[in-house]
Amino acid sequence: MRKVNEILREAIADECQNLKDPRIGFLTITGVDTAPDLRHATVFYSVLGDDHAEAAKALASAAPRVQAAVGGQVRMKYVPKLVFVVDPSIEYGARISAILRELDREYGEDNDDASQA
Repeated sequence: MRKVNEILREAIADECQNLKDPRIGFLTITGVDTAPDLRHATVFYSVLGDDHAEAAKALASAAPRVQAAVGGQVRMKYVPKLVFVVDPSIEYGARISAILRELDREYGEDNDDASQA
């Protein structure tokens, strides 16, 4: 399944580069999770900017076109129905980085004070 997911991710990313919808902005396809029966696939993405709702609407409307293009590129028994979902790992990683920076500021100052004493 990993190989299928990666092949689909590459094909979807290639097709998404051809989308001309200004609501999408800078889009990155971060992963694909295909159902074992190959009939459905969740496409995880991140988009640069703050208007995630508009990008989600644009991707939802472009999903049938992307699905048809992927069907022409990839030889599979079924072409999975694509559902686009914002990748939560991007926000999660940013949150962890912010926490680590805050801890470094707090404890970095304490260590500087202790070393000077």
